[in-house]
Amino acid sequence: MTNKTILLIGTYDTKEPEMRFIEDTVRAQGGDVLTMDVSVLGDPAKPTDISKHDVAAAEGMTIDEVIALGDENKAFRVMSAGAAKVVAQAYADGRFDGMLATGGTMGTDLALDCAQALPMGVPKYIVSTVSFSPLIPPHRLAPDIQMILWAGGLYGMNSICRSSLAQAAGAVVGAAKAAIAPDRSKPLIGMTSLGSSCLRYMKTLKPALEERGFEVAVFHSTGMGGMAFEKLAAEGAFACVMDFCMQEFGNLLAGSVVSSGEDRVTNAGRIGTPQMVAPGALDLLDFAGWQEIPDQYADRPFHEHNRLIKSSVFNGEERRAWMRELANRLDAAAGPVHFFLPVQGVEAWDKEGEEAHDPKALADMVDEARKVMPGRVPMTELNVHINDAAFCDAVLARFDEWVETGIVSRG
Repeated sequence: MTNKTILLIGTYDTKEPEMRFIEDTVRAQGGDVLTMDVSVLGDPAKPTDISKHDVAAAEGMTIDEVIALGDENKAFRVMSAGAAKVVAQAYADGRFDGMLATGGTMGTDLALDCAQALPMGVPKYIVSTVSFSPLIPPHRLAPDIQMILWAGGLYGMNSICRSSLAQAAGAVVGAAKAAIAPDRSKPLIGMTSLGSSCLRYMKTLKPALEERGFEVAVFHSTGMGGMAFEKLAAEGAFACVMDFCMQEFGNLLAGSVVSSGEDRVTNAGRIGTPQMVAPGALDLLDFAGWQEIPDQYADRPFHEHNRLIKSSVFNGEERRAWMRELANRLDAAAGPVHFFLPVQGVEAWDKEGEEAHDPKALADMVDEARKVMPGRVPMTELNVHINDAAFCDAVLARFDEWVETGIVSRG
């Protein structure tokens, strides 16, 4: 078996002993290394494969021009942008199989951009003094990133930091060896949903679509799942998307921390991938389990799902606003779009007797959809609940039409 090559990213002027230790550990695990220096002021004792000069040049500057900026934040912004470009090109050229970067806040900031520049499925590890810290907003995290705390690694080598670095080196080599490229022999459907206690359509749709010769990936719409969905959509991985859970979209517009980023409901449309969309769970506003519910939501229905996540409910005016923005994003799509409107409800907890039951707010959302979708986005209104079998029947009927007419390709 050919050795896997690991791209090692770090500031070799100040952390050369640590970086060389990682190199040795990767090689001891049967891997090869490609080294990349992202420092600004100093030089390593031994040259790296990709120098700081290469990184600055990728952003159209010399390292002297970067230094002349006179501000470490501005300088590292340039190096971050250049590093991301270098990483993307080096991977496209087949120079490495996995990435391992190290850093404090500066190095982590740069490493996050490098990880975002790589496709999903490429092993991405960051050894950081702020690993998974609240300092890192969710949208900066690549969906499949791995982070390890650089414990005791602020200044100089010691047995504690060696343990962190060795663990990271072994992890990235192992991941690169074990990684399996996605099987593209079947066209892939990307679907969004929540757990089946809330939304159940995937239990019917997934086997039905598989019987038709398609592979189905269902993404959990709790922030990171939507990031993965949008990342793959942007890469053109899907033959069609069934974006039936809009919880992350409502969270984004309301400013919730449980968000998948500003590009939600944009990437499939931007590249022309056929989209089927429904407003599943667009009534729910999520909070992290550790958050206090803000006063403005204190008198609304409330569902505590578990210790990690809890939900309040949007009112009618909020749902109208979300529907208008959803129509705007779907209308901007370059490819086919179809919107399904289940008028009896959009998730299990909005039924009569359940915690999120609010028929007036649901009626407001339905009314707004009737106003803003026609003439812009093809729509099917269904006198059903989204969890009813009739919703799946309507989706499959439209999907079969799209396959028959060639809108959705079998590959």
